Amino acid sequence: MPVQTFRYAACGGANALLGLVNYWVGLHYIFDHRIFDFGIMAFKPHNAALFLSSAISLIIGFLLNKYVVFVSSNLRGHIQAFRYFLAFFLNLVLNYFFLKVFVEMLKWPPFISQVLTICILITVSYLTQKHFTFTTKKDMNRMNGN
Repeated sequence: MPVQTFRYAACGGANALLGLVNYWVGLHYIFDHRIFDFGIMAFKPHNAALFLSSAISLIIGFLLNKYVVFVSSNLRGHIQAFRYFLAFFLNLVLNYFFLKVFVEMLKWPPFISQVLTICILITVSYLTQKHFTFTTKKDMNRMNGN
């Protein structure tokens, strides 16, 4: 197994576990399985827990990917941060969609649905981080045929 893949699995696994713990705490203790009224908008408890855990995972995930996993990327930090946010937003939208299907349509328990969703999104996340967010200029030249 390549070192980068191992590091991604270890860091991503730790961040996913932290996200699940945050999701669990948010769902059961902070939002207590009740609608969360944010003033201008109300969120179902599984969605509120998703946004809470995602906000924390966004910061930690970027730092781990930048400084531990994809250290060979020579793109500037602000470019990486912007691209990471775009990839993160794609995963958040997909996560929201899968939770909507699993919890609201199929009536599966929210925590089990979130675990399954994370398993699905791991591949999408790795590919976007490796080939988009933390790519190297050398990799970009190869993709462009130079």
